[in-house]
Amino acid sequence: MKKLALFPVLALFTVSAFAETITGDAQCAKCELGTADKCQMAIVVTGADGKKETILADQNDVSKGFHKTICKETKKVTAEGKVSEKDGKKTIALTKVEEAK
Repeated sequence: MKKLALFPVLALFTVSAFAETITGDAQCAKCELGTADKCQMAIVVTGADGKKETILADQNDVSKGFHKTICKETKKVTAEGKVSEKDGKKTIALTKVEEAK
């Protein structure tokens, strides 16, 4: 029985172990960046080498809920999620996003 009780805790730890936190400028990939055919949240981050990189947010409830805040206006944000690469572009499956302080 104790093994079953620990399983949800271990599962939560495993999922959060792959999450990354990024800070950057959240913008609309269509309206502000002109790189998409429809509205989609994107976060432009600056790497240690000074180069800017755009990370597109996957269309999930977190990104869709925050999109109205950044469509037509750039906001500095801190975001958490799993970063991956799809079709040669970096993407993030957001689990949390908020305006940076």
